[in-house]
Amino acid sequence: MTDHEQTVDTTARGTVPAVAAHGVSKRYGATVALRSAGISVATGETHALVGRNGAGKSTLVSILTGLQRPDSGEVRFDGAPAPALADRDAWRQRVACVYQKSTIIPTLTVAENLFLNRQAGRGPIDWRGLRRRATDLLTGYGVAVDPAALAGSLTVEQRQLVEIARALSFGARFIILDEPTAQLDGAAIGRLFTRMRELQAAGVTFLFISHHLQEVYDVCQTVTVLRDARHILTQPVDTLPRDDLVAAMTGDTAHLLATGADRPPASSTAPVVLDVHGLRLAGCYDGVDLSVRAGELVGLIGSGSSGKVALAETVAGLRAADAGTVTIAGSVPKPGSVPAALDAGLGYLPQDRHREGLVPLLSVAENATLPITDRLGPIGVVLPARLRATAERMINTYDIKTDGPRQPVNGLSGGNAQKVVLARALANDPKALVLVSPTAGVDVRSKASLLHAVAEAAAGGTGVLIVSDELDDLRSCDRVLVLYHGRLVRKFSRGWTDAELVAAVEGVEQP
Repeated sequence: MTDHEQTVDTTARGTVPAVAAHGVSKRYGATVALRSAGISVATGETHALVGRNGAGKSTLVSILTGLQRPDSGEVRFDGAPAPALADRDAWRQRVACVYQKSTIIPTLTVAENLFLNRQAGRGPIDWRGLRRRATDLLTGYGVAVDPAALAGSLTVEQRQLVEIARALSFGARFIILDEPTAQLDGAAIGRLFTRMRELQAAGVTFLFISHHLQEVYDVCQTVTVLRDARHILTQPVDTLPRDDLVAAMTGDTAHLLATGADRPPASSTAPVVLDVHGLRLAGCYDGVDLSVRAGELVGLIGSGSSGKVALAETVAGLRAADAGTVTIAGSVPKPGSVPAALDAGLGYLPQDRHREGLVPLLSVAENATLPITDRLGPIGVVLPARLRATAERMINTYDIKTDGPRQPVNGLSGGNAQKVVLARALANDPKALVLVSPTAGVDVRSKASLLHAVAEAAAGGTGVLIVSDELDDLRSCDRVLVLYHGRLVRKFSRGWTDAELVAAVEGVEQP
């Protein structure tokens, strides 16, 4: 019996776990994705699965959901062997995964998504009856969404709740949540956690995958750590200090999360490279003034209703403000024009790398060099050798783990995909750089690598505005600004505490 199996048996003694995987191994050619790993999740608990990108989490999830067959080992649900892989209905009745990348079809209604391929009867579809069934289902699980609405109009939070309701409608009582909070603000995360606790009380079991370790302590009872395809530990959350959890994940200590916090302060006489004056956009923000100097790191934090993302998108030219100006490196680009903002000297990393940051079918090289194709050959021509050489420099500079420049970017892990987006944002040597949630959904080491690259850009003279709710993203900033209901209400210099910054974000302290 392996050490892991002993841990599982001790944890679950006297009970039958909702799901248990024992001695699971999986190879892809010469790559070992899992080596005699496993997990045991008690019925009605929220169990965290954490580890760096490449630790084996995705492979284990694919095995737990019946998408992959392990080379060895077994999976059991409620003590019974897992169904045959071909019996998809049986798998849906036992387990479902709500992925970070939504599987909702945006051009269909909510009702159509809920009952896709499950419309009752063989004749014409009873649309009224379908919507009634959808209403009953959503109401039963407390999901306040119009079943007639197009799924593409839903927020990220609403899409996740619809996917959970759809999974439960099959009969599944074991739900895997893959980075469910990566694109949610603090209020939405709180609502999700409340809903999870309610479903737990009703007997639903969750496997919770997140790179935000505080969430593990907020909502989970047990945590399992994978590292380098192996099981490292399974332990009750309330007995595991945060530093020990980070060490189990990385083999390193929590100093990784303080990357750049001791960097020298930016010069107060450096030129202003980003100046926002009197910016207003109805329903989003009003009267915003802020500036960023060359070599300065400035943080911007606020709740989802604060308008911080809309403000960043305005600076990047994705939105046009109703009033006010944005000045980049001394010039005022045309409002609402991304090309004008880029030409003025702006680099931008969007909030959602999947939808806004990457062209998934293009290679790493093609994605990373999109802003500088005019430098890679004569007008209208990209020379392959120059493209490859430039991409290889980026891969080395940003420590992008890839098979090579030609690898499709959709084959990268989340952290490495984010590094490609950052490399592209910095490809044009921008004077000012705006980053929105730069480390969302990436592991601890990738987070440290990304933040180090940002600090290096600032050291080279780029002014950086980091828009994020993740406190670790902001620790190296010279200043952190708090946006509350569309207005800047507080400014913190270095040395702020988590408690005072969170209090300002939540409106607990107002000047």
